[in-house]
Amino acid sequence: MNLDKLKEIIDNSNNIVFFGGAGMSTESGIPDFRSSNGLFNKKLNMTFTPEQLVSHTFFMRYPEDFYSFYKDKLIYPNAKPNAGHLALAKLEEMGKLKAIVTQNIDGLHQAAGSKNVFELHGSVLRNYCTKCHAFYDERFILESEGIPACTKCGGTVKPDVVLYEEGLDEDIINGAVKAIAAADTLIIGGTSLVVYPAAGLINYFRGKNLVLINKSTTSADSKANLVIHDSIGKVLSSVV
Repeated sequence: MNLDKLKEIIDNSNNIVFFGGAGMSTESGIPDFRSSNGLFNKKLNMTFTPEQLVSHTFFMRYPEDFYSFYKDKLIYPNAKPNAGHLALAKLEEMGKLKAIVTQNIDGLHQAAGSKNVFELHGSVLRNYCTKCHAFYDERFILESEGIPACTKCGGTVKPDVVLYEEGLDEDIINGAVKAIAAADTLIIGGTSLVVYPAAGLINYFRGKNLVLINKSTTSADSKANLVIHDSIGKVLSSVV
């Protein structure tokens, strides 16, 4: 049984890192970008593609349209951590899991109780004034009419989310690389491994066990010691 094998790997590991993507959040009701039902494949009746709508250029040129899309499609204030998030938090509490590296921007890992989380693409929960760098939460964004403006200096408030055309945060990348390189087990879950440079980080893994949990096949399946094509929440909650 694959689940027995996964349980055995976890039991014998003391430095697990979890690398996750959108499939981790879809089970909390947050749509992904790339699956057949994802945002990129939906007809949005607009002149622009979803990639363009969440690009740096679009944010700078059409901030009102950017925020209209962003508030409607990227912030899910009622989403709750699912069984997968809770299982990972439990593994960290047990001292087994040392870090989570996530491509998601919803903050659900922290909401579940995970402490050491590297958010490669930022978070919708953090927003900063582009002029004075004052901090605002996601509620401020959702409650703002049109373009959210700083209450202190009037500057435009921007989400702490890595938009297309923007680089990833170097400190976060370095922390994630260090964690992955030191791990004895890397569990990759809920990601198709097509978003770079994030997906390239798994190449730093030098440990013993590479585990892949995803509903569809990925480019790393052939390298993995264990591949489980199933729901990430179901799998993790049944072995932890």
